[in-house]
Amino acid sequence: MSDQEYRWLLPSAMGHREPTAERGRPPRRTLRDWTVDLLMFLFAAAVGLAVADAVGDLGESRAVLVFEQVCGALACCALWLRRRWPLGVAGALTALSVFSPASSGAAAVALFVVTVHRPFRIAGRFVVAAVGAGLLQTALRPDPSMSFRAAAVAGLVVTLLVVSWAMFVRARRQLVVSLRERARRAEVEAGLRAEQAQRLAREAIAREMHDVLAHRLTLLSVHAGALEFRPDAPPAQVARAAGVIRDSAHEALQDLREIIGVLRSPHAGDEHRPQPTFATLDALVAESRQAGMEVVLDNGVADPGAVPASVGRTVYRIAQEGLTNARKHAPGAEVAVTVSGRPGDGLTVEVRNPAPEGEAPAVPGSGQGLIGLTERAALAGGRLGHGHAEDGGFRVTAWLPWAA
Repeated sequence: MSDQEYRWLLPSAMGHREPTAERGRPPRRTLRDWTVDLLMFLFAAAVGLAVADAVGDLGESRAVLVFEQVCGALACCALWLRRRWPLGVAGALTALSVFSPASSGAAAVALFVVTVHRPFRIAGRFVVAAVGAGLLQTALRPDPSMSFRAAAVAGLVVTLLVVSWAMFVRARRQLVVSLRERARRAEVEAGLRAEQAQRLAREAIAREMHDVLAHRLTLLSVHAGALEFRPDAPPAQVARAAGVIRDSAHEALQDLREIIGVLRSPHAGDEHRPQPTFATLDALVAESRQAGMEVVLDNGVADPGAVPASVGRTVYRIAQEGLTNARKHAPGAEVAVTVSGRPGDGLTVEVRNPAPEGEAPAVPGSGQGLIGLTERAALAGGRLGHGHAEDGGFRVTAWLPWAA
């Protein structure tokens, strides 16, 4: 169905007229509208001709026959105005049918239109008026071949048939409109759900980007600062720091390429994203040691391969963020990473560093990493806490569920 047909259907079903571009001007007729109007005109004309023939058979005078034909023709022509003035046309034709039986067909069509396009609280008045007009017509223009009671019952039955058919059409149109609106809402909701899922996926990728790049860039910052403040360092130490800077820069660029590639992909999923596991925790510690940190790893998990992938990834990110923060705010301090737990009891990870000796270097930080870790632990069904320890150091502790 075209949009114009739907435009005509909607006010019909909802019982009000759609506002047009120019006030007081009816909507433009479509091909379907012209077809329906023509069929209704032909139906009314056929009924009018049949009634005119019946009146002629009753021996009415020529003036009465001419009056009947003129009224019937005017009534049929008035149906072309029903889209602009449905109530006015229905009222006029109902009143005209009292004196002109040839207008009964057009009056029935007008009553059908009002019942379809208007609520019954409005159409009911015209139904009552149509029944009263039929009784008055029977009284003023009696049919000698039928009694008054039989003619009144026949008129009432015809009126009820017209109204019943109109109410059926109205209910069907309302159902079609309801289904269309429901389908449109479902389509919009599906689009919103897809956008929300895409947004959540990109937020998760953004957290991955922060976790990955913060670790790499902190290595660059620390070693570049060491070279700046120790220009007289031994050549071997300078070469080692330069090598760490070079490797960290290459790895940061590689991670950035992978993450940006996922962002450009229309289907951003976990399978395309850099995914560390619990088994790569040793590699993270070894990398930090290579960068000059003193890291002590106490891994109390008996079977690291049994740790679920999501839990292991969260443990890795917590340890990575803790090492990154320790490297920024307590350079040279010994960092202790403790992991313990078993299936059923959950997994506990702690990253702890003592207070820095002297004044810590001013390394920029926004605290978003710890906020992200708290959200990550909560999403995994666990909890995370962080703060200063009794000795003035800093501690990050998290507990994650591990099903038995």
